[in-house]
Amino acid sequence: MHDDLTKQDIAKMQAELDERNHLMPELIEEVKRTRAFGDLSENFEYKEAKRAKNRNGSRIRYLENMIKSAHIIDSASAADEVGLYDKVEIYIPEDDETQVIQVVTTIRTDPLKGLISRESPFGKAVVGKKVGDSFTVFVNDNYSYDAVIRSITKSEDDGSAPIMQY
Repeated sequence: MHDDLTKQDIAKMQAELDERNHLMPELIEEVKRTRAFGDLSENFEYKEAKRAKNRNGSRIRYLENMIKSAHIIDSASAADEVGLYDKVEIYIPEDDETQVIQVVTTIRTDPLKGLISRESPFGKAVVGKKVGDSFTVFVNDNYSYDAVIRSITKSEDDGSAPIMQY
């Protein structure tokens, strides 16, 4: 399994990975230092230092795996079609509601901020469409809804959408 990521995504993950690898010796030293405090069953500092080291190690493994298994994609799209990083004004007749979303890669998704993965049902339905196009979003076997593209603002990765944390 791989994720479709841009070169910018890889660069951001590599920068975080470098930072976390640089931090690891300090975290290991903190575990050693707090271990010397004595009784480990009641040593909160030790438990917290170990938790921080383990969390950092887990994130390092995640970033390494994401970088290693990534499928590099180009963010370019046709001038009149929805593509990666474009901001799209969508009208949903069922709710009589207009929303503005931005299509992003899977590691930058944040639906509450309107950052929609191109791999999501909505993202798959909207990518490649043009202003005025209607499309159907298939959420699951029992539910779908229609939407219409009102406008497309071509955009590029400005770096403002952070890499997802877990």
